Amino acid sequence: MREDTRTRIQEIALRLFTEQGYEATSLREIAEELGVTKAALYYHFKTKDDIVASLVDLRVADMEELLEWVKSQPRTPETRREALERYAAKLKLPRHIQMARFLERNQTALRDHPKLRRMRDLMLELANQLSGPDATPVERISRSLALFALHAGKWMPGDLTEDEVDKASMEVAQRLLEP
Repeated sequence: MREDTRTRIQEIALRLFTEQGYEATSLREIAEELGVTKAALYYHFKTKDDIVASLVDLRVADMEELLEWVKSQPRTPETRREALERYAAKLKLPRHIQMARFLERNQTALRDHPKLRRMRDLMLELANQLSGPDATPVERISRSLALFALHAGKWMPGDLTEDEVDKASMEVAQRLLEP
């Protein structure tokens, strides 16, 4: 029951932070939307920052898991392709799409958040792992851009279906992976 309540708080907070902005959303509003007292909300999260940290922790855990796998594999084109596919699969999860929208809309308020710095560091480490120490500058930049191509597709205009965007984004990312 406790985890269900935490998850519900995270979902509501994420929606409100995205719709209204992180700074404009209060814990009272989150509690009201959830239908509980502010004191009941405090049992799970003391601050808005605690809620954000819990949301980012989910993304960080996914990144750490992927990095652990990548580090255990040989640095081959096949490993790079598999890593890209695993990363793309995580990006398709609704919580990641919602989180990306939240982060995009609240960049200024959250730019120095320590958990978000950790997430950026993990992205850089993943890009470095895809390349290795002997990669040329072109290979390093291309492989980094391959990861970001998967993100960029999520911001395409609505005239494409989600499947079309995912397929096209993966095709572009794969082209960038092996320049």
